[in-house]
Amino acid sequence: MKNSENFSVEKEKNPENIKFFIKGRVHSIYADELMTILEEALKDGERNIILNMFWVEFLSSSGIRVILKAYKDAKKAGGSLSIEMPSENVKNVLGMVVLDELLIH
Repeated sequence: MKNSENFSVEKEKNPENIKFFIKGRVHSIYADELMTILEEALKDGERNIILNMFWVEFLSSSGIRVILKAYKDAKKAGGSLSIEMPSENVKNVLGMVVLDELLIH
């Protein structure tokens, strides 16, 4: 899928969900690209989205905004969005804005 030196997204699809492996820095430059990827998945009929964020080095407020919008869109479509295996940085950022319990599973 999307690859650059500072940001990449790979996907793995199975009958129950679609999983995106996100690597690098999720900030204003790459947040829009992530939003496009997640919107396309929802438009393609994917309803259960998992974001593997083990390799995410940095998550900005722009990245949080994208994840929350995709979460709401998935819920509205009768599905779900969750984060698995968040890096320590992702856990800390989501914990500071009290979204860790909502998103991390």
